[in-house]
Amino acid sequence: MQTVELTAATTLPADGLAGALVGRVWRPDVGGPSVVVARDGALVDVTAAFATTRDLIESADPASAARAAAGERLGAIDEVLANTPPDRRDFRRPWLIAPIDLQAIKAAGVTFAASLIERVIEERARGERTAAEAIRADFARRVGAELASIKPGSPAAERLKQALVETGLWSQYLEVGIGPDAEIFTKSQPMSAVGTGADAGFLAASAWNNPEPEIVLAVNSRGAIVGATLGNDVNLRDFEGRSALLLGKAKDQNASCAIGPFLRLFDATFTLDDVRRAEVGLRVEGDDGFVLEGGSSMATISRDPAELVRQLFEAGRRYPDGAALFLGTMFAPVADRDAPGKGFAHKPGDVVAVSAEKLGRLTNRMRHSHDCPPWDFGAGALMRNLARRGLI
Repeated sequence: MQTVELTAATTLPADGLAGALVGRVWRPDVGGPSVVVARDGALVDVTAAFATTRDLIESADPASAARAAAGERLGAIDEVLANTPPDRRDFRRPWLIAPIDLQAIKAAGVTFAASLIERVIEERARGERTAAEAIRADFARRVGAELASIKPGSPAAERLKQALVETGLWSQYLEVGIGPDAEIFTKSQPMSAVGTGADAGFLAASAWNNPEPEIVLAVNSRGAIVGATLGNDVNLRDFEGRSALLLGKAKDQNASCAIGPFLRLFDATFTLDDVRRAEVGLRVEGDDGFVLEGGSSMATISRDPAELVRQLFEAGRRYPDGAALFLGTMFAPVADRDAPGKGFAHKPGDVVAVSAEKLGRLTNRMRHSHDCPPWDFGAGALMRNLARRGLI
């Protein structure tokens, strides 16, 4: 099985430490996590100033607060990254973990025309991947071009909806893809995400699944977007295709939510417009020699990121600890891996890298969920640990 190697050169954004990069590390010496800022080639523990990344994100100016916070130097970035993959780890030294903690982990689905078509295919194929290719060709021929230019919730979208209903092509995925209401669901639980270098999971029972390379917004409790990072929204296409009511199982398994490597806070070097222009890349390398490359252009998203956050907070809904919001992907792999017509599915040992110029690279090795380390450090454990350390 392949191993993951992490370095600053392959993990940090293209402009290095120009931005305000915040993360979290596990500190074996204190038996818990610390909030860190990447500074002068090192990771500095600022937990005495901000016990959680939630607290930092809630501050008036998170980027300035991160830069100004004093703290303890834990080690060079390269040293901590090298110690992060589990099969290369010295468990006496710090390693990087997901950069968020108490935030709700939410996701927006069907936000790109390409992924919308794939969701419809899953539904019509009833989760059977061998039926996908014929459905894909027929659906794309009939409505694919029109879907790509439709603004969700517009009069044109409503007219298209009625036409599709009349021809028997309507789908619940088309409803959220071109209708007024976005699909926003709970991807995973606070504290459950794995970070870069960690093993990420998918169910052994799934025969049709894929990575989903996405940008993840950091949103405070007031609904303000304060930064972004990368995410892999691992998805089981066969489970969701069998029934939309299996979405929870298709999306939320042990270790199926990867976020990282660092949270980049908004400042003069990085803004929401950079998110809107971002190209999100994906590379999958398997032990069998299989290589898959693709990605998403955020310029083609059907709903603006700010609109998705508005819908997340609509009707008085609140997130007291803020939220991490996956923005969706246009990438859905269709390349055959093992046999013609069977499409793509993960195999244990696949190394998945999600990248963007100003956010760096999130790298994970895929394993069956039951083989990944179980999630056993939640919000309660965090509060007890911080209390023992005199930080709250």
